[in-house]
Amino acid sequence: MTRGASRLPRRLVLLGHPVAQSLSPAFQNAALVAAGLAVRYEAVDVPPAALPAVLTELRQNDVGGNVTIPHKIAVHASCDLLTPAASDIGAVNTFWCEDGRMTGDNTDVDGFEAAVGALLGLAAGDPWPSHLAVLGAGGAAAAVLVAARRRGVERVDLLVRSIHRAAALADRFPFVRLAPHGTIHPGASLVVNATPIGMRDAELPVAIAALPRDAAVLDLVYRPGETRWVREARAAGHGAADGLEMLIEQGAVAFRRWTGHPPDRAAMRGALAR
Repeated sequence: MTRGASRLPRRLVLLGHPVAQSLSPAFQNAALVAAGLAVRYEAVDVPPAALPAVLTELRQNDVGGNVTIPHKIAVHASCDLLTPAASDIGAVNTFWCEDGRMTGDNTDVDGFEAAVGALLGLAAGDPWPSHLAVLGAGGAAAAVLVAARRRGVERVDLLVRSIHRAAALADRFPFVRLAPHGTIHPGASLVVNATPIGMRDAELPVAIAALPRDAAVLDLVYRPGETRWVREARAAGHGAADGLEMLIEQGAVAFRRWTGHPPDRAAMRGALAR
């Protein structure tokens, strides 16, 4: 089991660019209040050029928090220590600073497993689909592949626009096959969007007509009212969900890393519902 911070961080922040749309402050602050902890969580918009200076400040002030697009890989490279999960994935979404040193962790695998279980109605220990299709080759896609390996998935088709960027992932995971973007093998029974497409507009990561007939759809992007891709996939008869369940669960695991306390998930969900 991965250990977390030895003492409560002085501040908790979300680093990203942009971050104004994030729901993390709402549910993390609800969990902090429910636990009776005085620290608060805030979103901090950090352009890439400003990231090194911000990380230096966080180290000096014993800050913890989360990392989102586009900083997960850059923060991974900047950490003084990495948990096994962060090392395996090659990206950081959770961190804490103590005595001038930053530890990077990644809770996205836990979040993704929870999201797949909720979408497919799986109980603990139930087998996963043997064949997945995943769009993207960044830190979120790496977390999906680590989860797939943990769950014994036999084949993952990685759909990317740049084969060069995905080659490293294909080298690390022997069950990965690279495929042109937009071309989904009919045997894939779960299609995952691990790109930011659809986060800020109505663009579809892949056409609904390209989805295998019986495939479920999991969009790691979350937006109020769900993404257009999720809505249209569901209207076409596919089981579909956005990234909200993954967001909550990865956040719950991160909360325990920072505080040592199990979070009140009901309080987290209630904050999102409001």
